[in-house]
Amino acid sequence: MAQWHGISRRKSTGGRRVPARGKRSTEISSEKQFALIGEPRRKIYRTTGGNVLVRVLSENKCTVNGKDGKSSVATITNVIKNDANPNYTRRNILTKGAIVDTNKGQVKITSRPGHDGVLNGVVL
Repeated sequence: MAQWHGISRRKSTGGRRVPARGKRSTEISSEKQFALIGEPRRKIYRTTGGNVLVRVLSENKCTVNGKDGKSSVATITNVIKNDANPNYTRRNILTKGAIVDTNKGQVKITSRPGHDGVLNGVVL
């Protein structure tokens, strides 16, 4: 469900703001979309000014920067730890800072899947 981020219909004193204008489409935020582990899926959103935002809905591969400085692609198996929310670990939700288990070892996600549209990480 989308949230409304508009101005209140009440003043700071508690009185009503008259005339109260309606809701604007720019004040309504987009619905919550979590990046999960699974078959690769992305969603494209139009933002203010006609710009585009790509969100990862699900992904099973991650670009990993190794300790030798070379990048490679790793397959994600599950989320080990997520400091953003302990629930995200149980639900296998990928966010920035999440530590995931891959075939290359433990990887910390450094990109923002909900904003960047990609999954990048570094080997721990």
